[in-house]
Amino acid sequence: MRQLIYLAALFVFLGSHAQEDAWVYFVDKQNVEASIANPLTILSQASVNRKNAKGISIDERDVPVNEAYISQIKTATGVSVMAKSKWLNAIHVRGEADDINALANAFAFINFIDFADDNLNTAGRISVENDKFSIENTTVSFNYGDTQNQVEMIGVDQLHLDNFTGDGIIIAVMDSGFPNVDTMGAFQRLRDNNDLLGGYDFVDRTENIFDFSANDHGTKVLSNMAGFIQDEFVGTAPDASYYVFRTEDVFSETPVEESYWVEAVERADSLGVDIINTSLGYRTYTNPNYTHTAADLDGSSTFITRGANIANDKGILVVTSAGNSGSSGVGAPADGTGVFSIGAVNANGEYASFSSQGSEAQATLKPDIVAQGQGAAVVDDSNSIVNNNGTSFSSPIMAGGLASLWQALPDATNEEIKQYAKASASQFNNPDFFLGFGIPNLANALNIGLSVQEETFEKVTIFPNPVRDILTIQIPSREALNELNIVDLTGKIVMSLVLNQNATELDISGLAKGIYILNIQSGNVSSAFKLIKS
Repeated sequence: MRQLIYLAALFVFLGSHAQEDAWVYFVDKQNVEASIANPLTILSQASVNRKNAKGISIDERDVPVNEAYISQIKTATGVSVMAKSKWLNAIHVRGEADDINALANAFAFINFIDFADDNLNTAGRISVENDKFSIENTTVSFNYGDTQNQVEMIGVDQLHLDNFTGDGIIIAVMDSGFPNVDTMGAFQRLRDNNDLLGGYDFVDRTENIFDFSANDHGTKVLSNMAGFIQDEFVGTAPDASYYVFRTEDVFSETPVEESYWVEAVERADSLGVDIINTSLGYRTYTNPNYTHTAADLDGSSTFITRGANIANDKGILVVTSAGNSGSSGVGAPADGTGVFSIGAVNANGEYASFSSQGSEAQATLKPDIVAQGQGAAVVDDSNSIVNNNGTSFSSPIMAGGLASLWQALPDATNEEIKQYAKASASQFNNPDFFLGFGIPNLANALNIGLSVQEETFEKVTIFPNPVRDILTIQIPSREALNELNIVDLTGKIVMSLVLNQNATELDISGLAKGIYILNIQSGNVSSAFKLIKS
């Protein structure tokens, strides 16, 4: 009998490992031109308004995945459809490798299939033991209810004094669970002001977002932005509006969570969200063949990072925790070139040893900036104020602060908000892989933003952007002599010259691929542009 039990267990084990995760990419979409011409058929009015206000184009990526394709794949033997992404025109499937590979021959509308296990594609992957919430679930001693230090550290208290508390900014939170957010006292102000806009559980596919009670990580994260207990606890954006989405399955660690996340971000974009906070990161998986290598974490390769970068392109400010892996490095989507990754410091502003460090593997400097994540005050699902450690909390502290800053600078773009925060930070002139540009002072960031907005050129045009070799710069004729600097994201000037004519062609073929800031100055008047070198 014991031998039979062992054999049965072996079959279960082998069967479970026969299931593979993969992304299936489609060749096209349906009714693209008509959908773009009539954007309210695919996006909400709030989303259209935000894109128009920020100069963000509505394009083919906004058109939904062809549901007819999905329906046909659902009829295939042995394959389950887990999630979908309109931005990447793909679905996430699960099944045996042979059944998934058979899809390519069965359906002509499939472009290609990408297995999460790279051994089934090209090269292998490595595995590192990891418990993503182990550090953050450790409660540390703290004076009850004191959020003063983490708020004052980034200067957001000065914005609050000027009534910039996030009002009018919509934030989406992607996390693992939000128990009691709909009933507990710390969010009473949020509910009374009708600022809890709703949400969705992408893991269990239900509107009952608050029913999942097995993990309160999302509740704690939300408290750092939206929490309010009179005289005891104030989040960094108590008057912003919030959507909450569950994308993390705490009972397993599989690549489908990346797909849930991208699907949630697309939902957020369609709802007109301004800022996304995600205190999640993906590097290691239960199946070691799925684990991301250092080469994968290059800022643009993993599925979740590609989705995050598109969200940034769509004008959303994507804020994410850098991770709790110390010298092992940042995960995805924190590696993203368009992602604002937040590391952690202690109450004295010193590097927290668990905070994930950047490296030259990333295309841009990581982390970008830092906030308090060691001994951070949070509210748990029992409405108790406790202290936890983790970049999961430095991220929402900063995201709420940036929401308050954006309220004060409503005409700014997401890229400009990031640059103002970096320019105000403690290590702007000497960034590193531990603190990035350092601890920002958001009150100073507001002053920087106001000065830039008050004194800019009327019409400066740069094209093409992204650019490969030759950049054309056109300046109004009234400007006779202009100084141009191209600055990389570490703050280093990589090209500098004086422009003495209205139109200039600049050869930048020697610059490395990446994101730069192009500054043009004439006296006290200046303009700054994000420049992408492809």
